[in-house]
Amino acid sequence: MAVTKTHPIKSTLKAAIDYICNPDKTDGKLLVSSFGCTVETADIEFAWTRRHAIDKGTNLGRHLIQAFEPGEVTPEEAHRIGMELAKRLLQGKYEAVITTHLNTEHYHNHIVFNSVSMEDGKKYHS
Repeated sequence: MAVTKTHPIKSTLKAAIDYICNPDKTDGKLLVSSFGCTVETADIEFAWTRRHAIDKGTNLGRHLIQAFEPGEVTPEEAHRIGMELAKRLLQGKYEAVITTHLNTEHYHNHIVFNSVSMEDGKKYHS
């Protein structure tokens, strides 16, 4: 059964996105996806959305980690599940970068998403 945890990103948004997109952990970036932004410029796009937001809050984004038991899923299944989680959680309102890391015996997803909605400029509430 997958376990999830999330924490705020208060600074270094680019560093968080660069970390989760590490090609050594994502099968050469094959297991990297995005929604509402381009992976390579996600931090810039998040910042643009925040600049035009009504209710910015103090967080630049959120970092969600979803971990699976060893052998529970294939890399492709893990990534598909991560994409589905992001879709349901964010409802198409927040830019996000979704990756699956294979560097440990338990595959795990990282979802970094904007703390501000690109749809209505309001901050994310969990």
